[in-house]
Amino acid sequence: MNLGEDLLTLGILLVVAYVLGRLGKLIGLPSIPIYMIVGLLASPYSGWFPLDFHSADIELIAVFGLILLLFSLGLEFDQEAFFGDAGKLLISGGSYILINMGAGFAFGLMTGWGTREALVIAGMTGTSSSAIITKLLIELRRLANKETPMILGVTVVGDIFIAVYLAIVSVVLSGKTEIWPIVLQLFIAFLFLVVMFSVARWGGRVVSRLMRTKDDELFTILFFGLAVLFAGIGEIIGVTDAIGAFLIGVVLGASTYRGRIERVAVPLRDVFGAFFFLNFGLALNVAEFGSVISLVAIAILMTFVLSLGSGMLLARMHQMGMREGLNTAAIFVNRGEFTLILATLSVGAGLDQRLQPFAGLYVLSMAILGPLFTANSEKIGAALGRRSRTPKPPTRTPERDAMRAEEIALVEAATHDQKSGDPMVDFISETYPTPEKKPDKAGQPGKSSTDDGAGDYS
Repeated sequence: MNLGEDLLTLGILLVVAYVLGRLGKLIGLPSIPIYMIVGLLASPYSGWFPLDFHSADIELIAVFGLILLLFSLGLEFDQEAFFGDAGKLLISGGSYILINMGAGFAFGLMTGWGTREALVIAGMTGTSSSAIITKLLIELRRLANKETPMILGVTVVGDIFIAVYLAIVSVVLSGKTEIWPIVLQLFIAFLFLVVMFSVARWGGRVVSRLMRTKDDELFTILFFGLAVLFAGIGEIIGVTDAIGAFLIGVVLGASTYRGRIERVAVPLRDVFGAFFFLNFGLALNVAEFGSVISLVAIAILMTFVLSLGSGMLLARMHQMGMREGLNTAAIFVNRGEFTLILATLSVGAGLDQRLQPFAGLYVLSMAILGPLFTANSEKIGAALGRRSRTPKPPTRTPERDAMRAEEIALVEAATHDQKSGDPMVDFISETYPTPEKKPDKAGQPGKSSTDDGAGDYS
């Protein structure tokens, strides 16, 4: 295929992605499954697309998409939100991660594919999509909701965990078996993480000085070059290119140029990210879905159950109600780019071939079901809240009614001037006599002898 045919095919695919994306917006679908479906349609395994197109044709562009996805994730890392309430967020986020990752690892072992595969599956099913979470909070106008600060805080903890988790996974997938090389690689990976987070925390002013330029073109070249450079460093030292891009994003996000970088980086991320998801779809083979469909169904059910449980737990820990817990669960149920990143890493490491179709079908399903659940979570919570708050008619006992009637009769009799014939009533009346009214100078009834005039405003 010559260059003209390549460009023609790619242009058609992007236009088809636009059309399907517009249709997906009508039912609240994010763009990730749309791009994957377009890639799946054009996959050489499907034969549904008239032109020949292969994943290798856009592989380098897809790598740029992966780098910018993680770079943007690091750029949005909110240090102040994390360090301002680190203790509570670590407990909340740690609880969420422990529950979901633990169950995901157990599920991975149940597949019988191997321990390394189980570790990858735990990351696929146990980590939410930060990109989809942020996008849904904005599109559904929930930034002002009571539970949103908690959601964003737990998401920040999740981002930190992703960095650590990928560093560990990269060592596990390297295939090394001797203990000291593994220890050395882990030490280098964690040292890289510590140094970059330290620069982000305390070196913001220095980074800002280094990036000072008024030329927008040069500024764009600089931050894009840094993202690619640190992705390469991460790949060389064994923590993957994704983590290198994420960490330089964290560092640049701590500078005074964060807003300026975001204005340029977000459009680039959207364009190159589309190539990443499109490329993943091109590598999928629909015929392989049958071998993993039952496992994907179990994984989807497990994800929803765990999200509901952990969402309610987080709401309870932050003194919130059922509606906030349901909204939290619906937001965290979304899966996306990180699952595909892990699948890409597993293919490169030569793990079980079924991981790729498993990740593809799982993300396609979750990227459709997750946003639909999120969009309707407030309606579901409101309906459940109305049902739980249905007032019950007060129960009255005959004995209580009789006692109340007797008390009223006693009070009325006690304020009456004449004897009632009832010894008890006559005793109350004589003990607490009704104050006599004294006529005023005009001959009209005046104040009682016990009135001190405190209520007279005339």
